[in-house]
Amino acid sequence: MTELLNQKPLVVAITGASGSLYGLRFIKAVTELGIPITLTMSHAAGLVLKEELGIEVDVKDSNSLSKLFSPETLQLISYYPEHDLTAPIASGSYPTRGMVIIPSSTTSFAKIANGISESLIERAAECMIKEGRRLVIVPRETPLSAIHLENLLKLARLGVRVVPAIPAFYSGAQTVDELVDFVIGKVLDQFEIPHGLYRRWTGSEQNKAKGEKWQKNWA
Repeated sequence: MTELLNQKPLVVAITGASGSLYGLRFIKAVTELGIPITLTMSHAAGLVLKEELGIEVDVKDSNSLSKLFSPETLQLISYYPEHDLTAPIASGSYPTRGMVIIPSSTTSFAKIANGISESLIERAAECMIKEGRRLVIVPRETPLSAIHLENLLKLARLGVRVVPAIPAFYSGAQTVDELVDFVIGKVLDQFEIPHGLYRRWTGSEQNKAKGEKWQKNWA
């Protein structure tokens, strides 16, 4: 427990974009690695969870998390509702590993790009940017309009990592879960967190041995 308290948490926000499964899977993957999570979810995220996964949660009540995560996972999660602006992550003085918004709605990243902090999600993201910490946004929308692209470009120029929820197929994925894990692995890469969630590209046959050796060391 002392070891856990000495670790900086990774801030995770789940918004109302389609793809709530990405957020849940990311949290599971991170906590399985023993990394603590500080979590917040928007009201719209609760609506999407019910619509997509059939899970009804009250995002204002941390007790509802028991419907989403195992007791082992919950031990590594600190939860704050989106309107709790007294939460530790509302201040840049609170040390964290960084933050990921997964999935991110277009409204969420638009507010962040334009300096509008109406909820804990935007305020925590604002703190990441101003403190120079890693912020990763996983947008889930298609097609993207010029407005969306301009907002994402603005964020990218500030150093925010934009990782669209777009799985690749070179990993040989056969199931939806494997496609989801590819995106989760790409997000973990942004924080330099080693994992083995997908098979990395190792190059052509003549370069495969070298590539597999590197992959083994990384995973």
